[in-house]
This record gives sequence, structure tokens and C-alpha cells, in this order.
Amino acid sequence: EFTEYRQYSPGDDPRYLDWRLYARTDRYYIKKFEDETNLRCYLLVDNSRSMDYGTIGYTKAQYGNTLAATLAHFLSKQGDAVGLLTFDEKVREYRPARNRPGHLRNLMVALERAAEGASTDLSQPLKRIVDLVTRRGLMVLISDLLAPIDTLEKSLGNIRACGHEMMLFHLLDPAEVNFTFDNSALYRDMENDKDLYIDPAVARLEYMKKLEAHQTAVRKMCEKLGIAYEVFNTERPLELALFDLLRARMEWGKGSKRLR
Repeated sequence: EFTEYRQYSPGDDPRYLDWRLYARTDRYYIKKFEDETNLRCYLLVDNSRSMDYGTIGYTKAQYGNTLAATLAHFLSKQGDAVGLLTFDEKVREYRPARNRPGHLRNLMVALERAAEGASTDLSQPLKRIVDLVTRRGLMVLISDLLAPIDTLEKSLGNIRACGHEMMLFHLLDPAEVNFTFDNSALYRDMENDKDLYIDPAVARLEYMKKLEAHQTAVRKMCEKLGIAYEVFNTERPLELALFDLLRARMEWGKGSKRLR
């Protein structure tokens, strides 16, 4: 699909020279096509209330927003078009994928907003992104994935069916990973405001089993759908996400040139 012209450089394929334009301007120009343009990436960031949990000086939402900002900055600097969709039970912010002056700053401003939603409903926001984005690209989902596996599989499967590549960063606070609670107490469910009395000594084993089962199910789902999957403890250095993204793009590139 033709998009624009660019000036000829030594080594360019002469088949794409526009001789009519040369006759008018006495300059060599190459036709640039859609397959030659850089990556279009959308950052899908969960801002539901469960993401507002943290035990190490910052929350999952703050870590997730910073992770999204890091990826946006990296992709923009290498010439890729970056878009953003933040959500809880519905879409909160949407910015189309662009690479132009001022766009990165607009993304950063949108990512500064605190998580304030209620429940996590991935189905509606992810359906919305399918409706909004018609050109194939890369979708990067950043979430704690507090959603049923069947809902996740249906929503993510719809995105993959549209030809988008996908990467999933599964965020967990260290206390969620290791269940570092010692005292019996009332705990509040952050997504429905219900109080639950929990004895950690009794609940720990069952919790760890369910967490492992959920992560295993998510990993199998991602393998089935061809989605790159990374579990991110929020103590993990952010720069490692860049390595994960680059590695995933190299693996995709072996089978397809669309995202290279």
C-alpha cells in the first residue's frame, strides 16, 4: 500500500523509482509502501482499583504506568508510532498510534492519572481496541489479570484474529507473589469493597496453589494464541521489559516481516 515518497539513497531498490516524478523534478524519489513503515504499537494499560495495590513504596498501577511510559519513549525514539488505551471496567483514555512532535508528551500526561476504577473488565476495553484499530500492529497489555481465563482467552483471541501481534506483561506485587502476610485480619477486596476475614496461616497454601494454577492457565492460553507472556514482579527493573520486547520482536520477525 503506497503511503509517501522519500528521496533515493544509494542501495535502494531501483524498481521503486518514480520516473514520472523524476521527469518533473529532475530528482530521484522512491515510492514508500506500508510494509516499509515502522511498527504501530498500542499500550493497553489496566487502571482498575486492584492495580492501586502496593507494598514496596509504589503501586502496581504506578509501576504499570511507568512501564508503559518507558516502552512509549523507547518506541518513539526509534521512529515507531505509539498509541495508548487505559481502562478499568471501561475505556478511560484513548490516544491513536502516532509519531509526531508533542504526541509522546500527551501519552505521558495520560499515564500520570491515578487508577480510580472499580472492577477489572477486560472484555469491553479489548473489544473497543479491535473496533478502533484497523491496521495490524503490536498490542502490549499491562495488567494484573484479575479476570477469568475464559474471558481473557476470548478477548485476546479476538485481537489475534485481527492479525495483531501481542505481548502481555502480568504485574504482581511481591506480597502477592510470596503471600507475605502473618496476622489474621479483615482484608478489603479492592474491586468490590467487601471485607474478608483471613487467617494467613490457613489461607497461604490454598492461595499459592490458585496463583500458580492461574499463571499456568494464562501461560498455556498465551502459547495457544501465540502471545508473548512475561510475569513481572513490580520489584523487577523496568529496563528488562525492553529486552523482553526486543526478544519477542526478533522471534516474530523470524516468521513474519510485518513487525520488523
